[in-house]
Amino acid sequence: MNHETDTVKVYFFPFLGGGHQIPMVDTARVFAKHGATSTILAIPSNVVQFQNSITRDQKSNLPITIYTLTIPENTQLPDTDMSAGPMVDTSALLEPMKQLLLQQRPDCIVVDMFHRWAGDIIDELKVPRIVFNGNACFPRCVIENIRKSVVFENLSSDSEPFLVPGIPDRVLMTGSQVPSFMRNQSEFSDRMKKIEEKSFGTVINSFYDLEPVYADYLRNDLGKKTWLVGPVSLCNRSVEDKKERGKQPTIDEQSCLNWLKSKKPNSVLYISFGSVARIPLKQLKEIAYGLEAADQPFIWVVGKILNSSKSDSENWVLDEFEKRMKEMDKGLVFRGWAPQLLILEHDAVGGFMTHCGWNSTLECVCAGVPMITWPLSAEQFFNEKLVTDVLRIGVQVGSKEWGSWDVERKELVGREKVECAVKKLMVESEEVEEMRKRIKHIAENAKRAVEEGGSSYNDIDALIHELKILQIGKDV
Repeated sequence: MNHETDTVKVYFFPFLGGGHQIPMVDTARVFAKHGATSTILAIPSNVVQFQNSITRDQKSNLPITIYTLTIPENTQLPDTDMSAGPMVDTSALLEPMKQLLLQQRPDCIVVDMFHRWAGDIIDELKVPRIVFNGNACFPRCVIENIRKSVVFENLSSDSEPFLVPGIPDRVLMTGSQVPSFMRNQSEFSDRMKKIEEKSFGTVINSFYDLEPVYADYLRNDLGKKTWLVGPVSLCNRSVEDKKERGKQPTIDEQSCLNWLKSKKPNSVLYISFGSVARIPLKQLKEIAYGLEAADQPFIWVVGKILNSSKSDSENWVLDEFEKRMKEMDKGLVFRGWAPQLLILEHDAVGGFMTHCGWNSTLECVCAGVPMITWPLSAEQFFNEKLVTDVLRIGVQVGSKEWGSWDVERKELVGREKVECAVKKLMVESEEVEEMRKRIKHIAENAKRAVEEGGSSYNDIDALIHELKILQIGKDV
C-alpha cells in the first residue's frame, strides 16, 4: 500500500440550520480541492440543495459526494428548511449514522457541535472526530474567560459594564449581552462543552491574519487543538456558485444586480439578519422608518417575522413601505432568500447592517464592506466586539439585549438609532474612509489565506497530513 498516494476519506455531518450547514458544505468542498475524499452526510430533504452546491466540483473531477442518511419510519425532523435553531433534536439520525460507520470507516468525521448526541456514538466506534462549531477564535476566547472569571451575581445590574478578563484587547460587555447558556448552567451547555473534550480537534472558519492574537491564545493559553481553514466562502468563484449557495434565491438575482448597477459606488446599504432570527413586526417598522429618514439607497432582506399574521396592521405598514421605496427607486425589499455573496461583492454596496452571525460577518469581511452591527443571539454580541472594538470596521446600532432567536426583546431599537447608525456609516467622512481602508486590507489578507502557501491553505494540508499519519498507524 502506497501511503503517500492514499487519499484521506473525510465525512462531513452538517446541522440543519443554514448558518452552520452552508459553511460545512463549503468546508467539504475546500477539503476536496486539497485532495481529500469528501462525503457530505445529508438528510433526504437536503440532498437536492447540497447537490446544487457540488455539481460543478464533481464535473471538475473533485472527489466529493453526498451520502443520504435514511430517517427511520414514523420519524420526522422538524425545521429542515435551513431555519432550524440550535435546540432542534437530531438524534433520530443516531441509528442511520451508526450503521453507516459500521459499514464504511472514514479516516475522520467532521461533525457540527449541535449534533449533541453524535460524539458518543462516533467515539464508541473509534472514528477520529473533529468538531465544527461555526464561530471564530475571538468569541471562544471571550466565552472561556467570562466563564472562568466573571461572577454575574456581583454585578449591580444587567446593564453594568464589566471588562472581559484575560484577553489581549480592552473589551467591555454588560450582563444583558451575555448568552443565557453561559449565565445559567444547563444540560445543553454541559453537552456543548463536552463535545470537544474527546475530539481530535476543531476546524474553525476563520483565518490567522484576521485574529492572530486570539488564534494563538486559543491554541497556546487555552490549549485547544485547532485548524483555521477559512474563509471557506471564498471557494465560491463563479456566479453560479454564489447564486446557488444555500437555498435558491426568492428573487431574480439579475434584476437585483441591474438595480445595483444603477447606483453609485459604496452608496447602497445591504440589510439582513440571517436565516434563523425572527424579528417582530414592530421592530421591522422601526427599521423601515429609520431607513426612510436616513435617505440612503438600500436592499433589505426581510426574513421570518415573529408571530406574524396576514391581518396584522403593521404588516400592512411594511407592505406600503416596500411599495413606496420601489416607486421612489430608493430601496428594494425582499422576502426570503437572497444571493448574499453576489450582493456584498457589488461595487455599489458600501455597508451591511447585520446580526453579526459569523457567516455574514466573514462574508462581509471578504467583500471589504464595513458593517452596522445589530447582534441578537448566539455568540453575536462577541462578534460585534471583534468588528467594532478590535478590528474597527463597523459601527454599533445600539442593540443591548441577548435573546433566543425566536424571542421578542424587552426594548426596541428605535428608528432614531437606526437612522443615526446608517448615516454614520453611509455618509462619507474621514472616519468612514479609514474604516474602508482597514477592511479592504483585511479582505486582501483573507484571499491570500486560502491561496497556495497561505495560512488557511497550510492548515488544511497540515490536518490532512495528520490524518494520513493516523491512517498509517491504524494499518501497521
